[in-house]
Amino acid sequence: MRTNSYMKTVLKKIILFVAVLSIFSCSEKKDNFNPAAWVDPQIGSVHGRWFFYTPASLPFGMAKLAPHTNAYGSGGSWAPCGFDDRHNSIEGFGHFHEFQIGGLVAMPVTGKLQTTPGTLEKPETGYRSTFDKKDEHAEPGYYSVFLKEYRIKAELTATERVGFHRYTFPESAESRIIFDIGHRQGESSGVIEATMKLSGKNTLEGTIETYPEYLKFCDPEKRVKMYFVIQLGKTPVSYGSFVEDKTSDGQSETKGIGNGMYINFATKKGEIVEMQVGLSYTSIENAKLNLKTEATGQTFDAVRAAAHEKWNEKLGRIKVETKDSINKVKFYTGLYHALLGRGLASDVNGKYPRHDGKIGQIALDGNGKPKYNHYNTDGIWGGFWNLGQLWALAYPDYLSEYIQSNLDFAKETGWLHDGVAAGAHSNGVQTNCFGLMIAATYNSGIRDFNVEEAYQIAYKNETGYKDRPFGSGKYDLAYFVKEGYIPSKDTTIANGWVFNFGASHTLEFAYTSYGVSQFAKALGKKEDYKKLTKQAGNWKNIFDPETKFIRPRYQDGKFIENFNPMQAWRGFQEANAYQYTWYVPQDPAGLIKILGVDLFNKRLETTFNESQKSTFGGGNGIDSFSGLEMLYNHGNQPCLHHSFLFNYSGKPWLTQKWSRMICDEFYGAEPLHGYGFGQDEDQGQLGAWFVMASMGLFDVQGHAAMHPTFQFGSPLFDKVTIKLDKKYYKGDELVIETKNNSKQNKYIQSASFNGEKVENAWIDRKKLTDGGVLLFEMGAKPNTNWGVKTPPPSMSTSK
Repeated sequence: MRTNSYMKTVLKKIILFVAVLSIFSCSEKKDNFNPAAWVDPQIGSVHGRWFFYTPASLPFGMAKLAPHTNAYGSGGSWAPCGFDDRHNSIEGFGHFHEFQIGGLVAMPVTGKLQTTPGTLEKPETGYRSTFDKKDEHAEPGYYSVFLKEYRIKAELTATERVGFHRYTFPESAESRIIFDIGHRQGESSGVIEATMKLSGKNTLEGTIETYPEYLKFCDPEKRVKMYFVIQLGKTPVSYGSFVEDKTSDGQSETKGIGNGMYINFATKKGEIVEMQVGLSYTSIENAKLNLKTEATGQTFDAVRAAAHEKWNEKLGRIKVETKDSINKVKFYTGLYHALLGRGLASDVNGKYPRHDGKIGQIALDGNGKPKYNHYNTDGIWGGFWNLGQLWALAYPDYLSEYIQSNLDFAKETGWLHDGVAAGAHSNGVQTNCFGLMIAATYNSGIRDFNVEEAYQIAYKNETGYKDRPFGSGKYDLAYFVKEGYIPSKDTTIANGWVFNFGASHTLEFAYTSYGVSQFAKALGKKEDYKKLTKQAGNWKNIFDPETKFIRPRYQDGKFIENFNPMQAWRGFQEANAYQYTWYVPQDPAGLIKILGVDLFNKRLETTFNESQKSTFGGGNGIDSFSGLEMLYNHGNQPCLHHSFLFNYSGKPWLTQKWSRMICDEFYGAEPLHGYGFGQDEDQGQLGAWFVMASMGLFDVQGHAAMHPTFQFGSPLFDKVTIKLDKKYYKGDELVIETKNNSKQNKYIQSASFNGEKVENAWIDRKKLTDGGVLLFEMGAKPNTNWGVKTPPPSMSTSK
């Protein structure tokens, strides 16, 4: 296993920064602002999720190329796999990396033909190749590695929908590329059928159909279909197909499972063989079109340079200035992860996979280009505390398209999804927070969609339970709407998993009801507003006045017996009662009132004093769920707002202290200690949290309020400049500056915005997006008189 000290990381980033500046100097601005050079994709790459490590890709791209160390034959589902920095052998390079989607792996080799990859423990039993970490390089948009067994340098880059490979071979009469299409890869789960054929002397094409684990209970009649076309830069001298380890020389096509193909050629020393792979979720014809449109006339180096520029444009929308190189690396790596997942599902012509198995068509503009894009996505569970806020602030153009994708799905099916894979429901948490996301997007001033249609489907998401498909989530919504809470009871789903999440679902549905209630209020829908506001208060129905915890209760109204607030999974999804009792983001003031401010603060202070001892999560345990039975678990979504609750309880300096400590200690700059220790950096969730918290901005309500606010934490940087999109916002840029900031000076002494004093620990979001300068004076000791005048708005204190 590789371990890096912080100083080694700093040195590595400085060297990379200088190198990339020299490579791409022609495109640099005068101030040499090159944020992509501060991204280290290796951070957190131990025990990462399937979609976590895809360096050769564009922001939100379809083609996400990556090396695999443990993807072949994986268990599917959601468990971490794909690439792990502790491993030292590669089994191939994959193309599709989305939630519940994976397939098409290529591996360049020489020598004896082998058609299975072997194992991590015994790579020599297959076509795997070992590699040295010193011969591996990853940056946004590019990856390279030297395969020791074959003396091949492999390089990868990508456009939006095309993967580019460049292999530098040694002299060999037995050079070849192996294509695996018929095995589970990452989260793909079982392959139903895979086809591939040599369709021209230099081209191959094929299809892969899989049955992912989550579709089996979310959308059992559906499958995920992938299409590809491969353009080779060298004509094979021979070829063949295989099923497992049985080969068929000269066979130009294959169909079935466990299968693939290989192409053979002789190479000279240093000979370069290039390959471009067009991808699609709709058809081989559209894979060809994507390939033609994005690859014609392109060279590998030109595509790599363009990828670098596209990453710089996205990352460069936020510029941080600091002498702390580690924090700069952590910031841009976190921002990179927030822009990596939830990728394109639509083709260059606007075709995309519909839920009914047909092909959808996005409307075209006057130039014949799609007006927006369609996306695959995991659920947005917890995304309102990080991704939603970040996208709305700096990437409203993407957020608008992301919302429109779900609205198109809802227009087709009548229901919002909360996770979709190539047109099929793939709800990972069996709830659905997308109504809230739509409302928060509207509340943020992003409204370039059909608002009335959006409202109606969001309202249905919070109140509609009749004939609701399981894949849409909220399978237990009827209890919530009719009885005011969801009872404690086991639910067994189609694949045998047993759920008992009544308490956490009650809290979540109350919160999302609040978001849509604010949408209703903004549109003047008074009766809807009343109904949803009542639902938003349902959290009180499972508050136990004896223990003063949220406590699951049975359908007869009795609270569960033998209650242990630290017990995970009993009524709470991926958490416990101690963690979920704080889950009233719509109304922290209401929670403070029912607990009493003294108990509220005592518990919250104990939470963080104790949790620092375990690095604010599961300690050094390499496990996505290692913090589930702790007081606080930053490695999972339900806890991410906790440190900002002190702003509501009269102690904003403790929000400043603990949000800073989490940034410093939970987040690292190493492959193992990146996002905790092997915890769940779930499609940018934790990276986006760091980005927001390190800028000193966060909204506990997740922009659910009709007039959203940002609450303040402890900004890390000397200066942050955020470009504001003039299509959506009045201002050109928002600048956040600090004076006297340092590791010791973590406490806000005073604040001002555009020269006017800010007395509270929060500010109206619209003021910030109108543009200007937010200035913080920092110090080593808390200013207990600042920020306490008026708490942030809360459901029970707002008009």
